[in-house]
Amino acid sequence: MAQKKSTNSSKDFISMLEEWFNKLPALPDNGRKGLANVMPWIALVFGILGVLTGIAGFGLLTALSPFTAMYMGMGHASTVVISSIIGLVGSVLLLMAFPGTKAFKMSGWNLLFWSQIVWVVSSVITFSIGGLLGDLIGLYLLFQIKKYYK
Repeated sequence: MAQKKSTNSSKDFISMLEEWFNKLPALPDNGRKGLANVMPWIALVFGILGVLTGIAGFGLLTALSPFTAMYMGMGHASTVVISSIIGLVGSVLLLMAFPGTKAFKMSGWNLLFWSQIVWVVSSVITFSIGGLLGDLIGLYLLFQIKKYYK
């Protein structure tokens, strides 16, 4: 029963955001179709780059952790670590979305959606207004192509 409620809450959340984003002007149909066709490859490329960057970032953070804590303070240093973890999770979700989006399955679109939500959380944690704006544009584009996924 708990899983059923979680699924309904997830669908309710997606439906609420979809209602908001559907109030914005729609892209032309050929633009939506083109975006839906390249989306699997965008997810694959950014997923790979994100995972590689995340792993390299953790290595750098580990090597420089004494200096990071000393010069940035523990609060800022922990924000960087949390942001790195969140970025890695978002990138892994992008990689997991590749097969589903390539086959135009709703499960692939859902993974893209949750990856984007992870990026929104990261932008909020790091107080990145530019990142948040980019994340909202990403959500807009995702809802524009949702109809192609079954």
